[in-house]
Amino acid sequence: MILMQIFKKESVSNYLEADSRLAKSLNAKDLVALGIGAVIGTGIFILPGHEAASHAGPAVAIAFLMAAIVSGLVGMAYAEFSSAMPIAGSAYSFGSVVYGEIIGWILGWALILEYFLAVSAEATGFAAYFNNNILAAFGINIPKAFQASPMEGGVINITAVIIVLIIAGVLLKGTEMSKKVENFAVIVKVVIIIAFIVIGAFYVKTSNYVPFYPSQFHSTPFGMGGIFTAAATVFFAFIGFDALASNSAETINPGKNVIKGILGTVIFAVVLYVAFSFVLTGIVNYKELNVDDPAAYALQIIHLTAFNKLITIGALFGIFTAMVTMFIGGSRLVYALGRDGLLPKFIGRVSEKHSVPRNAIIIATIVQAVFAGLVPLSELASLINAGTLIAFAFISFGVIKLRHRKDIQNDGFKMPWYPFLPVIAGIFSIFFIVMLPDITKIFVAIWILIGFIFYFAYGVHHSKLQNQK
Repeated sequence: MILMQIFKKESVSNYLEADSRLAKSLNAKDLVALGIGAVIGTGIFILPGHEAASHAGPAVAIAFLMAAIVSGLVGMAYAEFSSAMPIAGSAYSFGSVVYGEIIGWILGWALILEYFLAVSAEATGFAAYFNNNILAAFGINIPKAFQASPMEGGVINITAVIIVLIIAGVLLKGTEMSKKVENFAVIVKVVIIIAFIVIGAFYVKTSNYVPFYPSQFHSTPFGMGGIFTAAATVFFAFIGFDALASNSAETINPGKNVIKGILGTVIFAVVLYVAFSFVLTGIVNYKELNVDDPAAYALQIIHLTAFNKLITIGALFGIFTAMVTMFIGGSRLVYALGRDGLLPKFIGRVSEKHSVPRNAIIIATIVQAVFAGLVPLSELASLINAGTLIAFAFISFGVIKLRHRKDIQNDGFKMPWYPFLPVIAGIFSIFFIVMLPDITKIFVAIWILIGFIFYFAYGVHHSKLQNQK
């Protein structure tokens, strides 16, 4: 009996009614700005160098291309769900409708890991750039105790905490305010990245591309293990686009605009990532790029130190916008869980003044600030991708279940080449989960187990769906 109940499916009409309190103010351009704001963040300023040195050499550009193709396929699955049911909560809400509450909860639990840790990781990255390159330039040195976590010998990363609080203040003012801030920051960031690509292209040495895919990375499967591992890792760079589906309840005409936002984000991002990686590994030999600021390091190598400061500004803007988008996605997810009773109901309330889930934003702020202040970046980043890929797999295969639901009408976007593309997207998502480091898979398994325990101890007893008569 209990087994049947936990697979009980939520009604789309109930979600649409609950989410009608959220203001609809986002168009396709706004979604692309939010998406680019998320995916062109810490990833482009750190991951290309690290993955080139550790796993793929100059072929890291191919890894980004592979990750983008899979992200684009999965993005179409998300867009079909958003078109059929423009509701908050993204994969959690979609999963609750097509798979049942227990699967929806686990997807939501996995995505909490993604969103919250992503914001915290971005905050620690922001703090490193800001403290070392901006404050230091003015002769301001924060005591070591207040710029490092306890694991790194400090007390708290105070700059990371402060940037989380600033973004929370922006988001509490409503979607219009966060949209204006995001759009401005995205323009600044993209202009700086394009400048690096164009100027850096004049300093490329073709000898740095030989060998393009170094032999020491030729591991299984098919001798492509290095590129596959790099592709699985750089999913961190694309996780922002699925947050756009969390905003579908606040999107004007989601049947058309969500797919434009997602595919526009992925296409724009992959062009920048591939070009950036190609130029970066052409300027500096891949063996030298295992540093926290590879772009700045490359500019030092070619003696463009003045431009180095501009890259720092671009990095700060990039990280800031990524935090805004992931913060919005995470708070909407927590709101959705509170809306449905799986978390305390006060979290699912919406502010009448600003039409935003105020309590969910405050909860997200507290958790993210604690992690950002007390846990180092390396520990945070290792867990993010797995939660993303779990959701990717379920949503991709979920398109097949969605098409069989006669009670859900979809007059907007539908994934092409059905059922081939949904199956391919799901299989690739599972493949990249397998390619993640073993320690990551172990930690995520523990997190999912905790999620099951919480659901059966609290969620199933307070769920609105389970208590419906």
